[in-house]
Amino acid sequence: MTESNAGADAKQNAPKQTAPKQADRPQNAARPANKADDSTVLSDSTVLSDTTRLSDTTVLSDATQLSSKTHVTPKKAESEHKAGKPALPQRPKPATKKVAIPSKSKAQSQPKQAPATTAAPETAAKPSRQPKNQPRPKSVSHATANAAVLPTPDADVAHFDQVFNTIVSNISQVIIGKETTIRQCVAALVAGGHVLLEDNPGTGKTQLARGLANSIETPFKRIQFTPDLLPSDVVGVTFYDQKSGEFTFRQGPIFAATVLADEINRASPKTQSALLEVMEEQKVTVDGVTYPVPQPFIVIATQNPIEQLGTYKLPEAQLDRFLIKTSLGDPGHEASLKILHEANVRDRADTVEAVASADDVLRLREIAQTVRADEAIEEYVVRLVEATRHNDQVMVGASMRGALALIRLARVWAAADGRGYVVPDDVKDLATVVLAHRIILTAEATFAGQTAKSVIESILDDVVAPTIGA
Repeated sequence: MTESNAGADAKQNAPKQTAPKQADRPQNAARPANKADDSTVLSDSTVLSDTTRLSDTTVLSDATQLSSKTHVTPKKAESEHKAGKPALPQRPKPATKKVAIPSKSKAQSQPKQAPATTAAPETAAKPSRQPKNQPRPKSVSHATANAAVLPTPDADVAHFDQVFNTIVSNISQVIIGKETTIRQCVAALVAGGHVLLEDNPGTGKTQLARGLANSIETPFKRIQFTPDLLPSDVVGVTFYDQKSGEFTFRQGPIFAATVLADEINRASPKTQSALLEVMEEQKVTVDGVTYPVPQPFIVIATQNPIEQLGTYKLPEAQLDRFLIKTSLGDPGHEASLKILHEANVRDRADTVEAVASADDVLRLREIAQTVRADEAIEEYVVRLVEATRHNDQVMVGASMRGALALIRLARVWAAADGRGYVVPDDVKDLATVVLAHRIILTAEATFAGQTAKSVIESILDDVVAPTIGA
């Protein structure tokens, strides 16, 4: 075949093969001959010869349907093509979509099909697109991610939750409508700390302390602090026994597992200092001899904030030894009605019985020590304590004892919630009752009406808490 004949065949075949039917083209629209519109459909029998070229302006729309069968050039035609005109360089195929040319032999053997029939399988094969405004489904939810990061509580934590809530429910029969304060006091008992209850007269401070003592099968003693109380009246005294001819130590009321220090601010600072050693080291030294106190040991002290006549301010060293300082406040409307309905009960603390033993409390203390506190939680506690030291309204910030108290109490608080790990909300719930009584405000802040509680709350707002699972 000569070069002129090949060019003539190409001109004769190209319009016949590529030109769309007149019926498919809209009559009212004039388009270039080399540009296919959206309705152009190439059937399976359509064959593009090897010499057919598409110009740069030729556009195939998304509706153009081509068969997925690859065109196979016959060996005879391929040899003739090699002997004749050399092949022209082809344009690189688009990276987004590959177009396959149907085989001539395959196309001739199959009957001619309607354009709609050919487009149906191709349309079904295309994946459906989601609307742009529809959010993509997340592979892993935040709750699933957090559950995978945070440890799972074991059976010991479940036992802790059960025993802890049993004690709280028992004390709630004595003090009605104050579950949060009761939980704080029980948590302090489990953490091995002490409680300072400061509230107005008649709010139930003594009843709460006695209700807590009666709920645990441990020795209980009450010390009524008065201005003439001596240190020996608290810790004990060594006296000479004439019958035996020896000196004998008589233990004071401090040798009990639960000690109620009623109106502690009415005693002199000398007597108050007798509690420093036992509250910190859980032991008493008299005449050079050290005696341990029963476990679990807790001091529950009460004081009246509105009556200052005949009282002594607690020294800062003793205030720092109290794990928490909390208050009860007035009962709500429903709680007040329930108390009035039971007005015949003179002593509500005597109506409850022990629901846990000393060994149970010690076991809860061991479980609380296994609760996990992440390094981010520990750093959060340290930043809170450091913020109290650098605050312009605070003259003396919280000590390191306060940071230890906060992290220990947070572990107990988490286990009481049925969790084996501490979350930032545990620290936030306890920061005020743990740190407020450990700071001293400046005179300017006091004159401006600021309180230690409000300063701690502002620090909680300023210090950024860690994010779970981050």
